[in-house]
Amino acid sequence: MTDSTTTLTRERADLIESLRRHRGFLLFTVRGLTEEQARLRPTVSALYLGGLIKHVAATEASWVRFAEGGAEAMNRNWGPDAYTRHWHLQQGETLAGVLAGYEEVARHTDEVVATIDLDADHALPEAPWFEQGARWSARRVFLHIIAETAQHAGHADILRESIDGQKTMG
Repeated sequence: MTDSTTTLTRERADLIESLRRHRGFLLFTVRGLTEEQARLRPTVSALYLGGLIKHVAATEASWVRFAEGGAEAMNRNWGPDAYTRHWHLQQGETLAGVLAGYEEVARHTDEVVATIDLDADHALPEAPWFEQGARWSARRVFLHIIAETAQHAGHADILRESIDGQKTMG
């Protein structure tokens, strides 16, 4: 979070507000859930709410590291068990713990949005889904995080409604 002496530009304030709004939609989907409910798979998808929030937090943190230091800083750590580590609560992990971690990630992201050069760019990591040699500015990274969070908030809303009928909106 920025301190009271920091004045945000309109663009930075808009980015932070958009991030917060979509995080709020996502977080609303787990309000009042038990640990058991947070691990339910109420659809044919392998997704469940606790794992989805864990994924969103890890993805946001990874992209912020990219904005700060490039592809090397992302620490992608992809291996044979990456899907399980990134999308599923592991032994001993709790929804409360994942939410606390996400809160820390969000706080750091908001600080970075408030201070980073939004035009600074880095080459994207090599991956088949990225254009060869493409570069993303910090601004584009934050827009990507907003889009990812919004998309997953929609997934989460469907999961929650399948569990007990609660809807984020409506």
